[in-house]
Amino acid sequence: MSFKNISGNEFKQGITENPNAVVLDVRSPQEFMGGCIEGSENVNIFNPGFFDTIESLDKTKAYYIYCRSGNRSAQACHIMSQMGFQELYNLDMGLFDWNEKLVYPVMG
Repeated sequence: MSFKNISGNEFKQGITENPNAVVLDVRSPQEFMGGCIEGSENVNIFNPGFFDTIESLDKTKAYYIYCRSGNRSAQACHIMSQMGFQELYNLDMGLFDWNEKLVYPVMG
């Protein structure tokens, strides 16, 4: 496995302390609008453009990826590792293991 499953506390520490961290929420836009981790970018794994979006990302960054329960984000980590991304972290239990507050994005 070329990504690491981490707990909510490790995820929080990583995105706080790693200056290279990029946070990706791979849920649907509707789920994302219902509350997300602050600073995260929504890249829906079920969107047909998912691969193109991922391909355009900087492979030198560290990616912290989450979804509701950890399943879709693990899939995304697997796909990204196959595409050459080196530093991937999956929020193992998804938002079920996230103890911090969520933010509610405003569509603009």
